[in-house]
Amino acid sequence: MNVIPSVNLQDFVSGDPVRKQKFIDEIGKAYEEIGFVALKGHFLDDALVDDLYGEIKNFFSLPTEVKQNYEIPGIGGQRGYVSFGKESAKGQKQGDLKEFWHFGQYVDDDPVRAKEYPENVYVTELPRFNEVGKEAYAMLEKTAKYVLRALALHLNLEETYFDNYIHNGNSILRPIHYPPIHEEPKDAVRAAAHGDINLITLLMGAQGRGLQVQNHKGEWLDAIAEPDELMINVGDMLSRHTNNKLKSTIHRVVNPPRELWGTSRYSIPFFMHPISEMKLDVLESCVDEDNPNQFDDITAGEFLTERLIELGLIKK
Repeated sequence: MNVIPSVNLQDFVSGDPVRKQKFIDEIGKAYEEIGFVALKGHFLDDALVDDLYGEIKNFFSLPTEVKQNYEIPGIGGQRGYVSFGKESAKGQKQGDLKEFWHFGQYVDDDPVRAKEYPENVYVTELPRFNEVGKEAYAMLEKTAKYVLRALALHLNLEETYFDNYIHNGNSILRPIHYPPIHEEPKDAVRAAAHGDINLITLLMGAQGRGLQVQNHKGEWLDAIAEPDELMINVGDMLSRHTNNKLKSTIHRVVNPPRELWGTSRYSIPFFMHPISEMKLDVLESCVDEDNPNQFDDITAGEFLTERLIELGLIKK
């Protein structure tokens, strides 16, 4: 597959069984062949998108010393601010050319679960920053729930198979700022080639060149969404759970051409994580004589910790 397919979530929620099955077939085929789709018909409206971009641009425009007040030690960057160059891709020594923020889960119906997660960090300089972030988080989480329902049906599972695993899951909304480049980067790119950790990722901000996806031939394809589309890809947790039936595809964000070095890039991924105790054991329906079980049993929480250590966000 040499192009990123486009699908429309409204087909799935239309109430029309023919349109619903069309969506299931299209997204299932795309995720088996390349691991990415561009998705229309999601639950983010234009006003919310504009508000979110406005708030994150305001935050990243704050002085460095103000932003660093929101960098919380000891939590592996799970909430608040992570400063420029601190994160690197698995296997990379050079830090990525980015700074970012993390909004985490808002648990309001499970006091025990709430204690499992770090608290969200509130930015006093921007009174609407957290309110808008929370609303966007909820709409992206809702979109992800329906995508996972379609994938459950594609995998011959109950439609709501993932629902209890993602309710109050350890999902993260990450607004990213790739600042202007002022000198020749030394072996560093805005985001080095990597696969995502989680079940699925919903990406806002893929409307310009920069994001590239590696197909199964090893070729890099530009992944450019239409203005009303989210780019959604399979993460390593879901790939592992399905014995690589659904593909977690390597992707990267390359540096712009020199004439555009003076510009910022903003992108906003939502990483859909399950609750920590979800077992990622390979589904029986994804194992046969031609595709034996490739993975050891592990929980989502154990897998996440392993990967955060590899990324340098948690120290051994």
